[in-house]
Amino acid sequence: MKADRLLIDCHVATMVEGPVPYGAIQDAAVVIADGRIAWVGPRAHLPAVDAAETVQLDGRWVTPGLIDCHTHLVFAGDRSAEFEQRLGGATYEEIARAGGGIVSSVKATRAASEEDLFASAMTRLAGLKATGVTTVEIKSGYGLDRETELKMLRVARRIGRESGVRVRTSYLGLHAVPPEYRDDRAAYVDLAIDDILPAAHAEGLVDAVDAYCEPIAFSTDEVSRLFDKARALGLPVKLHADQLSNGGGAALAARYQALSADHIEHATEDGVTAMAAAGVVAVLLPGAYLMLRETQAPPVDLLRRHGVRMAVATDCNPGTSPVASMTAALNLACVQFRLTPEEALAGATREAARALGMLDEIGTVEIGKAADLAIWDVTRPGELCYWLGKPLCAARYRGGLRV
Repeated sequence: MKADRLLIDCHVATMVEGPVPYGAIQDAAVVIADGRIAWVGPRAHLPAVDAAETVQLDGRWVTPGLIDCHTHLVFAGDRSAEFEQRLGGATYEEIARAGGGIVSSVKATRAASEEDLFASAMTRLAGLKATGVTTVEIKSGYGLDRETELKMLRVARRIGRESGVRVRTSYLGLHAVPPEYRDDRAAYVDLAIDDILPAAHAEGLVDAVDAYCEPIAFSTDEVSRLFDKARALGLPVKLHADQLSNGGGAALAARYQALSADHIEHATEDGVTAMAAAGVVAVLLPGAYLMLRETQAPPVDLLRRHGVRMAVATDCNPGTSPVASMTAALNLACVQFRLTPEEALAGATREAARALGMLDEIGTVEIGKAADLAIWDVTRPGELCYWLGKPLCAARYRGGLRV
């Protein structure tokens, strides 16, 4: 077998589902050829390999590269003052209704150049990369006009070309009503659906369509119109659902067979059963739960009972989840939501890939999949969820190349 790279003296958490926790292979080897995994298994069973490079990993663990399937990585400005306001007793809704929140980020993002947005996003991405991330989803939604939404999505595409990380983009035009449309939200909804989305799609900037479904944001009827347009364009959808209230977001996501319903702290059993039937992934976002000091956690027991897949992401954003560490998100998912370490790690690999519609390509260490890997200085996979703030990632491979 000819190969570009052979990884030996390692253990592999393949994250393939089965009776073995983490899909673990002790004393393993991984063969990489043409950017893909050509063989993985116990080193004792390794076939003859003619590898251009052999990498000794000194007993480290190998996992799929981590996948952050929900971020708002591209933005300008700073909202640390709102953090202080919330600590002083103001609620997220009060800040938003007073003109802060998302709208304050919109003003700064509109004023920023593409170069400035790229540079600032790369500083945040550095934190994710340092914690093993090889794929990241990036949303628009801080532009809320045609020019800035397209600008954000172009920056996201550039990040995918230049950062050594795979990028999937989501158009989030229904994120908030911009100030200039405060007295005519219907006109903004028309603009977001009938003008900005088709323009972004025509430019090849959109992989999926997202929306924020809450009383302080957009109604199920408004989101349904957006999702109908996405369906007409052949684009998959996902949804910020039931974060602050039970607004029927989980059921709406299920009705449109969304890739995922994200947050879902207030989802009911009806919503969860609808998600299960439609194959919608629940994306859990413990950073936002922590920063907003929420008290109602996502219905994890219901999700387990009904077999809903659970992903974990950072929700990296300037207002409610300034989290730029994937391993921190894993720890918080375990501590706050009582996920097991295996569930959390699956949520940042296999199930995150599922939430992006990319499970055929990434998310597990299996023959034929892209060789997107993270190498860890740990003695067992559960350590990735145990430490909070300790550097653990020794190396990352994207498409078989060290990045």
